[in-house]
Amino acid sequence: MNFLRRIPGALMIVPLLVGAILNTIDKAHLSWVEAGLQWLGASPVQDAATGKQHFEFLEIGGFASSLTGRGATTLIAMFLVCVASQMDFRVGGRSIKKGAIITVAKLLVAVASGYLIAAGSNEFDGLLGLSIVAVIAAMSNGNGGLYLALTGEYGDRSDVGAVSVISLNDGPFFTLLALGLMGERFPFVAFLAVLLPMLIGFVLGQVSSAARAFLAPGEKLVIPFFAFALGTTMNFWTFLDLEVLVGGVFLGVATVFLTGTVSTWALSLLGERRTIAGYAEASTAGNAVQTPLAIALAAGGGVASAEGAGVGRAEAYQQIVPIATAQISIAVMTTALLCPLVVMWWNGRIAAAESEDEKPAVDETPSDHG
Repeated sequence: MNFLRRIPGALMIVPLLVGAILNTIDKAHLSWVEAGLQWLGASPVQDAATGKQHFEFLEIGGFASSLTGRGATTLIAMFLVCVASQMDFRVGGRSIKKGAIITVAKLLVAVASGYLIAAGSNEFDGLLGLSIVAVIAAMSNGNGGLYLALTGEYGDRSDVGAVSVISLNDGPFFTLLALGLMGERFPFVAFLAVLLPMLIGFVLGQVSSAARAFLAPGEKLVIPFFAFALGTTMNFWTFLDLEVLVGGVFLGVATVFLTGTVSTWALSLLGERRTIAGYAEASTAGNAVQTPLAIALAAGGGVASAEGAGVGRAEAYQQIVPIATAQISIAVMTTALLCPLVVMWWNGRIAAAESEDEKPAVDETPSDHG
């Protein structure tokens, strides 16, 4: 754990990579691995693409396979219940104001950026291979832990308290909402199926402080489990694909500078002198990696485009899950490294400006002997 704490986003990134490496080895169908599994009595798995049968250690069944891609949706649902239970609106008016400004600004930037990709090319494979889902998910969902650390050091109480409103961007809700505004028609039941765990968690957290305290550890505890499960659905070489790597880094840099700058401007325009919170929230949360899968599940529940090409688009959403997940993971690491540096730079600018304001005015009126 001491080692993992030195790596940005390690609680999510490391299990994800481990899962991807294991899946890559598994899908390579190495003869000695298959022979060992056959000797142990494992059941063969039929390859849907080739029709051949292979032995895979991630598909031995039982509890072991439940911690892989098979159980990813269950683990994510647990995570969403725990996260939503910690949302709290009992904060001061100034904190609510700052939180609302940042949340809306971040979402608008995410939607605008996603729309540019959708309008300019294929929304499932746009600039640098980025999909509209990856862009909106990464840009709209901020790292609450990083935000608290940065505002705790450089901000004031209202900045820290704003996290209660900002935490609304946890999970897939805003991405689903944005896609709906951009023409995708998700049936209400698809929204409900994906968001019900968050609604349950939120209600539990509001009506019972004991339930809130009980579920609090799950906000971090479940992350490595669902990250590993998502990793087992990916091929490790996806991370080394140049387009995916460059696209993920670009997405991270754009998240920091676009969402951070617009949020900071919005805070300033609406009367806030201390605007450090704008850049402190300019990051991508580790839990954003589960959004592409959540969107694919909603699409599988009956998404239809404005033109009505429902089935094909549902399949398209499913196909982008591995690449979008990898790109968001890279963006998480990029923003975790870059966001603190930008916050420190902006805090220096604010301190310098305040120092200039506090300087006594120089009396330039000519003296009698002048």
